[in-house]
Amino acid sequence: MPIDDHAGSAQKLASFLKMLISTGGLRLKFRITAGAGAADPDGLEAREIYIELSGPDVPLLTQRGGELLRALEHVAAKVIRLENEEHDKLSLDAGNFKALRAQEIRLAAETAAEKVRHNGQPFSFAPMSSRERRMLHLAFREYQDLETSSSGEGMRRFVVVYPKGKRPSALRDR
Repeated sequence: MPIDDHAGSAQKLASFLKMLISTGGLRLKFRITAGAGAADPDGLEAREIYIELSGPDVPLLTQRGGELLRALEHVAAKVIRLENEEHDKLSLDAGNFKALRAQEIRLAAETAAEKVRHNGQPFSFAPMSSRERRMLHLAFREYQDLETSSSGEGMRRFVVVYPKGKRPSALRDR
């Protein structure tokens, strides 16, 4: 379900970020893009609202694999009352961190596709967040001869890629 009121949601997010930045003493600025202009040019995110953070404190957001950036994104999604399955409609980035991670994911998908095509064996990625797993699944849509599945539980959930029609038996009942 799309976000009904882009302008109202952007305004709520701006208020939230202003309060967080001033109360936290953070040296950050932000730019919010909502509606059609917020769309991901690579099509890996279904975003309708995009927030770009910049400033001297960006490294605080991106260290440890972007842990604080992801947490901030989660809280921001709650501010505009997005359901869990709708969180990909909102995207926060800082210092191009997520954009670079999306490039890494695309390159990893290309490398894995070559490996699977070459040896015919499934390839398992390291565990990653649900959003990054989704990005991987979407990246593999262009490979008509390959399929993907997610496996594992919680923080250990990962993506497996395999030749089309040759789903590994360990994944059949998931």
